[in-house]
Amino acid sequence: MLEKITKYQKSPEADYKFSVLIPTWNNMDFLKLCISSIKKNSSTKIQIIVIVNEGNDGTLEWLNEQHNIDYIHSEVNIGICYALNICRSLIKSNYIVYMNDDMYVLPNWDTELDKEISNMPNKSFMLSATMIESFDTGNPCVVVKNYGTSIEEFDEQKILKEYHTLAIQDWNGSTWPPNVVHKDLWDLVGGMSIEFSPGMYSDPDFSKKLYESGVRIFKGVGKSLVYHFGSKTTKRLKKSRGRELFLLKWGTTSNVFVNKILQRGKPYKPINNRTSTFWDDITGKIKILKLLLTSNKIH
Repeated sequence: MLEKITKYQKSPEADYKFSVLIPTWNNMDFLKLCISSIKKNSSTKIQIIVIVNEGNDGTLEWLNEQHNIDYIHSEVNIGICYALNICRSLIKSNYIVYMNDDMYVLPNWDTELDKEISNMPNKSFMLSATMIESFDTGNPCVVVKNYGTSIEEFDEQKILKEYHTLAIQDWNGSTWPPNVVHKDLWDLVGGMSIEFSPGMYSDPDFSKKLYESGVRIFKGVGKSLVYHFGSKTTKRLKKSRGRELFLLKWGTTSNVFVNKILQRGKPYKPINNRTSTFWDDITGKIKILKLLLTSNKIH
């Protein structure tokens, strides 16, 4: 795999607050909009690192013309887990942000995260910005308001006028991108778990690894807002059996972890040492047994 990957470090030396990692897969128009919003709507110094999978839609040529964007090019689609991990040697800041290429960041997104970081007692935390999406997917952490589902429909002027009215209270259960952790915490747990490639269920797995390392602050910041067009890349992927992998790896379901342990979507409180219930544990063991009896291979 490594022989198909090339790194390009083009950002100037600077005191960056965040290094934003953006995997992309032949999604150039959304990527351009995402990067444009970062440059226009960020107040802190941001290092942008793009991971280009294939890039045969003109993405690679466009990045070659940019002077201050670091990027990695893989000739084949290596998925999110490998993509995020391979960026590590390019990172110049203390804080790593994972962001999707189909997101548009709104003003103050970074300063609100920075405020939270300045109030943290140590490096042991995970924060998420709050997504605005065009329709209700059942995600309790999302603000539902339609500003367009495509580049052509996107009403940038309207959302820039209204975004400050969409802020919500801080919430429990940071797993979703955009999320931010300190680089030392990233290194402690070894980044993303490649067994979840191309990436399904790698988000709750990463949070679970942080939880097992002692992290108890998983906070969604209600004033840090991004517009999410909605999984423009993941819809093209062949889905891996991440749900089953999570169950076999951790002995519990991702649903129990994010909803009962992290209590995702509820008003923010430190989670301390919540544990699953006796019946959750029994149910998890039964599901593992059924899975092992009905499947010879998890992939």
